[in-house]
Amino acid sequence: MPFRFVHTADLHLDSPIASLALRNGELAELVRGATRRTLERIVDLAISEEADALVVAGDLYDGAQTSMSTALFLVAQMRRLQAAGIRVFIIRGNHDAQSQITRELTFPDNVHVFDGRGRPVKAGMLANGREVHMHGISFGQPHAPASLLPSYRAPVADAINIGLMHTSLAGSTRHDNYAPASIADLAAHGFDYWALGHIHQRAVHLDRPFVVMPGIPQGRDINEAGSKSVTLVTIDEEGSFSLDERFLAIAAFERVTVDVAGIDEWQAMLRTVRHRLEQAKQEVHADHLVCRITLAGTTQLAWRLQRDHDLLSAELQAVADGIGDCWIETVELAVGRALEVQSGDDVGALAELGAIIERDILPSHAYGVELRETLTALMAQLPREVRDLLGADEEGEEALLALASARGAAGILPKLASGAEGEMA
Repeated sequence: MPFRFVHTADLHLDSPIASLALRNGELAELVRGATRRTLERIVDLAISEEADALVVAGDLYDGAQTSMSTALFLVAQMRRLQAAGIRVFIIRGNHDAQSQITRELTFPDNVHVFDGRGRPVKAGMLANGREVHMHGISFGQPHAPASLLPSYRAPVADAINIGLMHTSLAGSTRHDNYAPASIADLAAHGFDYWALGHIHQRAVHLDRPFVVMPGIPQGRDINEAGSKSVTLVTIDEEGSFSLDERFLAIAAFERVTVDVAGIDEWQAMLRTVRHRLEQAKQEVHADHLVCRITLAGTTQLAWRLQRDHDLLSAELQAVADGIGDCWIETVELAVGRALEVQSGDDVGALAELGAIIERDILPSHAYGVELRETLTALMAQLPREVRDLLGADEEGEEALLALASARGAAGILPKLASGAEGEMA
């Protein structure tokens, strides 16, 4: 018989919502309960697949605010696994280390929580008698600026060795290092599979040995966009690994851009949005789709879209309601109005100004530097926990800057145009 385990991390049970989803009470309730429901699905998967183990590579909890209700829910799920004969191996991550519940909670006997000593634990055996051993080290404090790799024991000889580590890997310029470790150093340690946690984006960094970051199984806001998953791992009698990505999230956040260029009728715009949302809903691997919609392009509707933004948001949510299990988190505009040179000298000048902005200003190095300096100054005034809402990584920051540029340029021209029309009237 093979040895099978489910690898997950970063559930952040009952994480508080730091999202525009708070504006909609029903949506907020859906997102608030999604982490618990996703854990239930993870347990369901382990039971239905007759897995030997569930491996959790840190951050079951979401810090110091963890309640006893969260702890009791977690224990109940562990007992379900115990009844099915499934063992659970857990390391504490940086968020778990902040929780008083973490230190006080008593798990059922099937759950092993690693301490800081790195002692391996026998997890099972293949049909040919080859043993499977788990290795893990928990965070004792919320910060771990130094690598934990030197504290891991050597691989158990003639066995399959699986290491659990909560790590930022090589780190990021936007995030503090947590138990930093290079992929090369992990590979050289001699384990057959590294079950990582901490970074919320899934990645299989190596396959000999496997170095796997499963990502967060349930996104919590737009900065954790995309389909989220866990990894089902099978080890056959020859010691070969196979990985199966399983999508279990209740809700998926997505940024959805709708091109409304050339669409000058309100109802035609709504039909275009509906078609794009239906497409996005089909593509997502979750029960519910939560969208941040951006309308983009040159359209005669630009001024009306900006003026009647409240009506637009309400009508787009009605469109989403018609699709079913689809939600609009917020609506953003990156639209500009088509300006004809023939319509008058003033409007022709605006068209020329728009062309200069698009051609010469937005792509310029000086503009980019000034825009980034403005964002940096803004970030410095915000609490640390709020900064990720403006971009959780370099890619998110670049997207924010591009959107700010587009919205600024698109917003000013229609206002100038309406002023010019008023003067001509």
